[in-house]
Formats: sequence, structure tokens, C-alpha cells
Amino acid sequence: MSDKKRKQKESLAMVRRQRIVVAVAAVIAAALLAILSQSCIKNDIPYPRIQANFTSFEAEGLASPAKIDEQNRFIDLVFDETVNLEQVNVTSYTIGPEGAKLVDGNLSEPVNLTRYLILTLRLYQDYDWVVRASQPISRYFTVEGQIGEEVIDVAGKRVVVTVSESMGRKAVKVLTAKLGPEGSTMTPDPVGNTYDMTMPLEIKVNVHGHEELWEVFCETAAGSVNTVRADAGSQVAWIYGSCIADSEGGVEYRAAGTQQWNQAPKSWITQTGTTFFGCLRNLQPETEYEARTFATASDKTDYGSVVKFTTGDLRQLPNSSFDEWCKVGKYWAPWPEGGEQYWDTGNQGAATIGEGNVFRSDQTSTGTGYSAELRTEWVVIKLAAGSIFAGKYLRTDGTNGVLSFGRPYNQRPTKVRGYFKYNCAKIDKAKGFEHMLGEPDTCIVWCALIDSDEPFEIRTKESDRHLFDPQGSYVVAYGSMECAQTIPQFTPFEFELAYRSTQRVPKYILMVASSSKYGDYFVGGVGSVMWLDDLELLYDY
Repeated sequence: MSDKKRKQKESLAMVRRQRIVVAVAAVIAAALLAILSQSCIKNDIPYPRIQANFTSFEAEGLASPAKIDEQNRFIDLVFDETVNLEQVNVTSYTIGPEGAKLVDGNLSEPVNLTRYLILTLRLYQDYDWVVRASQPISRYFTVEGQIGEEVIDVAGKRVVVTVSESMGRKAVKVLTAKLGPEGSTMTPDPVGNTYDMTMPLEIKVNVHGHEELWEVFCETAAGSVNTVRADAGSQVAWIYGSCIADSEGGVEYRAAGTQQWNQAPKSWITQTGTTFFGCLRNLQPETEYEARTFATASDKTDYGSVVKFTTGDLRQLPNSSFDEWCKVGKYWAPWPEGGEQYWDTGNQGAATIGEGNVFRSDQTSTGTGYSAELRTEWVVIKLAAGSIFAGKYLRTDGTNGVLSFGRPYNQRPTKVRGYFKYNCAKIDKAKGFEHMLGEPDTCIVWCALIDSDEPFEIRTKESDRHLFDPQGSYVVAYGSMECAQTIPQFTPFEFELAYRSTQRVPKYILMVASSSKYGDYFVGGVGSVMWLDDLELLYDY
């Protein structure tokens, strides 16, 4: 071999060795980079989701123990009148489980509870808690010869008292007065003094160093008893009145156009001091009536003015027997083919994997027709409670539902009746609520009347959760039936709607049933099944 060829061969071998070295170095560098990158990634395995909770909470001046709502993460505190809510001392609190800690919010100094206090606990993730304070304050203002209870408007700092026309407003003697919390002062102190109340009486109330200006107005009524108003249902009506002290109120009524007055039994009358109301019953629907109040004192009876009212109808919710169903794709829907969609279910969300968890069932209370079968199931990654409701399923947000609860409705029913049976499983899915594991699951049927201007939107996504609150300001009336045991045969149930106010006219009715009461939080027992049949609205007591 010539020297030239030998040098070329050696040069080519050197190039190959260099390439091998570079390739090996690249492999080693890639391996080191992978090792380093793996060592920097801390969250490739998700942390467990265990909710951090307040387990106790105490503060100076509490009138009752704190109420801790772990589901909604609320702490409700009720304080004595003497407490200044701008400077509340938190004396102690505990949190759990072990490892949880307070990361946002200072409870070592006095806190201002005239507004919501937001506290953040951390256990792998952050959990915001809301502390809400209330302070019931006894307020009153009475005058000599007063008719009915005084009206106290706390927000407007106004008081209205009523006296008879014969007594007049030029010389009104104040008997008792308290417009602020215990320990506050009034300037002038009106108790025992007589005032010309043809003009409002101004009183300055000093509360914890703050001055409030109150106005007291005096009105006159024709007699010693006053018919305030009538609120009509369909077979009931509530008649409100007021009277002078030491007299007994009552109500009379008759169908319009008739002569004979009917006196409401005393068991229908509820009287508190100088105000009262009568709940009339057994009325005919869609009928005009007249009513008047009366008051008896020292064997003398005076009558208030006559008010007229018309009762409502006996409206029922469409398809409340759940006999009409159709198939939408692969899941059942509780409305007739091509007909009105009044009810809906969570099937649209649950059916993204299977066939949903609400079904048409031929098991019924009468042996004919159909019922709604609601199942609690595990759907791939989370619990899905079977639910049926008056309203519409709007959309699916990830694996969470967005629903519209409510249908237009303006009547005043008194009760809800229906039939159900239930297979009760033990709660085996309770992420974030592990203390409920092993407890019996609970089915629920609830009804609410609300006067919001639109249906109530439900969102189950934890970061955007928006759920119905039976104590919400929008609620006119609410009632429910719950069961935490197996009921093997169809059984009747009935619950009363408790009215927050009979004066407010409902705009929507919400009717909801679920195989797991806490399904909105994805808590329940897989295998719980509820059958619901023949719902009915009642309009009498």
C-alpha cells in the first residue's frame, strides 16, 4: 500500500472515531438532561385533594356556638348585642386534617366582621373559607294608644307607628323605645315624653362611637283595628291585621256577592302582640272573596275595612307523573317525542361515556305507566348522582354540568305529594369529605318558589361552583323530603312549603329530585337508586 493511500485510510478512521465520540457524548448529554429535567419536575404525580377545614371557631361575645359548613366552607357566627362587629376578638380555632394551616388571614388581631371575612387554608391545595357574622338586635318603639306593631326599617333608619284618628298625632306619648344595640344611647331619650308627631321625630343613636340619625313617623287609622292586606293562594288566603293593645284579633270572610260572613276559627289565627293574621282554608279556586279583620276588647268588637281577593288555580306541573319519555341519542329524556320539554336530567353530561343514569322505569306506584329511575354511578373519574328537575341542562363544562333550575310559575301551593322507593347504598365516594365515608346515602326531593327575574343557574365545577341556597334572599317558599334508608316498595311522601313571605309573588318554581343529596359535591354511594312517581302540588292545608 502506498504512503498516500495509507494516510488517507488513517485520516478516514480518525474521522469515524471523532464521530463516534460526538455521538456518545450526545447520548450522555441527553441522558443527563433527562435526569436533570426529571429531578426538577415536582408535580407530575398529582397531589391528593383533601379539603382543609376549620373544625372549631370561637370568638368573644358569641351568642351561640359557631356553625361550620364544610360543604360550602362557611363559618356563621351570631353575636350578642354588646359586641362591636368592627373589632371582634377570635379567641381560638382549630383546623384539620393534620398538616393543614392558615396561609391568608390574621386571626391574632381583632377582625372586622361587618363584612365577609375571607380566610385561606392550605393542604396541598388552597381552600377559601368565608366567615359571616350576624347580630340580632331587639328594637322597639311604642306609643300610647298604638294600633298594631310599629314598623322598623333598620336600613332606612325609620320607624312608623299608628294611632287612631280620634286620638290624633299632636300629643303622642312615647311608652318604650330602643333603636340600637344594648349599651347605645338616644338623644333625646323619648321614653315618657309627649311629642307633636304631625312632623317626624328625629332621634340620634350613638352606637360604638358612631352616630345614626333615626326618624319616627306617626300615621292614623280610622278605628281601633286595621285590615292590612290579603295574600291569596288557590284554596287558602292569608289576611293580615293590626289592633290596639290588650285586644284579640280575628278574621271574617265570604264569597263576593253573598251576605253571610264566616268567622275563621281561632286555630286559624296567629297573633303576636298587636298584629295578627288569619290563614283561611278550604276556599274555592278561581273565586273572588271578601275579608275583614275585627278586634275584641272588654266585650266590645270593632271591625276593620273590607279587602277583596281572588284565589288562584290548581295548576300542576306538566308530565309530573313521569309517564312521557323519549330517546335522545342513546339516553332517556323525560318529555314526549316532539312535545314540551318541561323536565330535564343530568343524562346529557353522564351519557358522554355511557347511557346516562336517569331512566324510564316500568316500576310505578299504580302498576301502570312509567316512573323516573335515578341512579348514582361512578362515571370514569367521578361520581354522578341521578337527578331530574324542572328546567333545562344547559351545557357540560369539562366533566361538570351547568343547569337551569326553574320554570315560570306564579301560584302559591302549600304542599308537595308523591311516591318513591329507594335503594340506599353506603357513601363510598366523598373526595374532600372523607368524614362521610360509610354513612348511608340520602335521596332528596325538594321544591322552592323564587321571585328572581330568571331561572337559577347551577354550576357544579369546584372553581366556579354556584348552588341553590334554601336560605337565599330570592326564596319565597321551600320544602323537602329526604330519606337515608332503603324503602323497598313505593311509599307516599308529603312535605309542606314553608313561606318566607306570603306577600311576595313567585316567578319560578324549582322542583328537583336526586338519588344522592350531596351529588352536587360528587359525594354519594355507588348503587343508590331512587324511583320517583306521581308528583302533585297541593293547595290547601
